[in-house]
Amino acid sequence: MSNEKGKGRLISLAVIVLLVLVLDQWTKMLALQQLSPVYPKKIIDGLFSLTLVMNSGVAFGVFSGIESSMKACLLLAFSGITVGLVIFFYFHEENLQKLSRFGLALVVGGAFGNMIDRWHYEKVVDFLDFYWKNYHWPAFNIADCAISIGVTLLLVDVLFSTWRGNH
Repeated sequence: MSNEKGKGRLISLAVIVLLVLVLDQWTKMLALQQLSPVYPKKIIDGLFSLTLVMNSGVAFGVFSGIESSMKACLLLAFSGITVGLVIFFYFHEENLQKLSRFGLALVVGGAFGNMIDRWHYEKVVDFLDFYWKNYHWPAFNIADCAISIGVTLLLVDVLFSTWRGNH
């Protein structure tokens, strides 16, 4: 990879990660200041509210039921290793399309956002609460949205690449 190409990729990664981080941390700060875990702020009655949830697990509350003093450290270490591998792949895979690079950058930004929470609170600040009647989708945040969108973009790019290769 040329030095110029590498510099362009670094700038793109840094800008996207920084935008995701700023939006994520700003909204979490507002959630911590203005929301309650007991009294949700209903936005669309019967569908969406803002509710403060301190998630000790990973995506959508997975592992939140496991109690361990080391859980936050282990999840933080696992996230750090994963982010390192994604960044390595971002820079060293020559055949990645722009859509995949954008998706990977969103994943890195979201992962960093949740890692910051784990570092500060040993939990992740979630506040977006979608529900229908008594069924609540697990609460999530902007970092989770960035990760989900990033993974979706990667899948779309892989599917289109496979489709283009067959036609």
